[in-house]
Amino acid sequence: MTTASIAADAAVADSTATQASQATQQTAANASALRFITCGSVDDGKSTLIGRLLVDTRAVLQDQLAGVTKSGETDLALLTDGLSAEREQGITIDVAYRYFATESRKFIIGDAPGHEQYTRNMVTAASSADAAVVLVDATKLDWKNPQLTLLPQTRRHSLLAHLLRVHSLVFAVNKLDAVEDPQQAFVHIRGALERFTAEAGIASAATVPVSALKGFNVVNAEPGWAGYDGPSLLQLLEQLPNTPTDTGLALAFPVQWVEKFSSSADTSQGRRVFWGRVAAGRARVGDAVQILPSGQQAVIAQVLDHARVPGSIDAGLSAGITLDREVDVSRGDWLVAAPAAAAAAADDDFDAPQAQPAWPSKRELTATVAWMDEQPLVPGRTYLALHGHRWIKAKARRVVHRLNIHTLAQEEATQLEPNAIGRVELLLQESIPAAPFAQARQLGALILVDTASHATAGAALLD
Repeated sequence: MTTASIAADAAVADSTATQASQATQQTAANASALRFITCGSVDDGKSTLIGRLLVDTRAVLQDQLAGVTKSGETDLALLTDGLSAEREQGITIDVAYRYFATESRKFIIGDAPGHEQYTRNMVTAASSADAAVVLVDATKLDWKNPQLTLLPQTRRHSLLAHLLRVHSLVFAVNKLDAVEDPQQAFVHIRGALERFTAEAGIASAATVPVSALKGFNVVNAEPGWAGYDGPSLLQLLEQLPNTPTDTGLALAFPVQWVEKFSSSADTSQGRRVFWGRVAAGRARVGDAVQILPSGQQAVIAQVLDHARVPGSIDAGLSAGITLDREVDVSRGDWLVAAPAAAAAAADDDFDAPQAQPAWPSKRELTATVAWMDEQPLVPGRTYLALHGHRWIKAKARRVVHRLNIHTLAQEEATQLEPNAIGRVELLLQESIPAAPFAQARQLGALILVDTASHATAGAALLD
């Protein structure tokens, strides 16, 4: 064997190894369970679609299937609509979670209600989802018109999923089996969706024609049906990535629970473990942290995972942190990366710049608010705000503008009505480590609660 042939074989081996490594990385990225929700307007077939997914992937037991079968007809929607009020009215009220798996992936589905009255439940489900499947009922639209108008709730749910940083958005055009010309209807509806997403700045992963009732393009692909030759909805979901975690940022850790070991004789480090989920960055032994709002500083002495195994913990995972000394830390406090030391001034120490905090604390905020309370948001009114695990008072100072979901125009407004989306200036009673929601999900989100009824009033995403 010549030197040239050996070199060629080595190059081929290296190329094969690189491709195998890339394939392994891609598989690992898609191997974890995908959390996705179904949303859209009321009675667009969301519950039926989930029922079809469960039945065709054989995730439903025979006795469960028998329980939703009457006179030989199976009502797939009843597999997710479990509340008696849902079955009586034929609509989804609360979010129903179901689980199923294929040979290549596991899934967690959230069936979000489509009725405007229950938009808050949709927001709750979307806040932790990796993907959203927005259903569009072809029979409710003027599908023969190339310039047809989408339903308001289709636009609203798509905008909310986009604002909540749902990583992948898939449109499923349903009930095409019930129209005269499925291909023409799909072309016109897909065109309307493309115009809407382009105008709103929404990235769509795909648009798929489906029939949840008959099972077309849900689990198994129907080549050529409605003029579509792409993968089925399930095949698309199997390839969607999980939401990237905020591991590349500075550490931010909201304390949820304090575990005490005050009887321990070891005084070489703190005798309490602070439990929570890492919101951003990575928790590592030896890293300097600052406790907010007190401002005290300490060093991480130990990091435990959910099984109490020591090691570094990345964003998105639960951790228990012990500090090198006893510091006053309670539920609702934040452990964040200590301020970075600034470079000393050239002439003297008097001009040395101050250390820059990794997550600056703020009281005055501007946020995009999805308002869900029956009473409108009115400037001057005080609400309770939940940031991480900390409750503080927040006053709505001014409504900057309201988003018209039909035209996507920013309109002047003095208040936000139920289900409206707008930009609002907030004033907090105390400072919090805030960041734009586009940068860090946990630090950039607030839940606003009515002080009288204690009902969730709105979701605020910081600018």
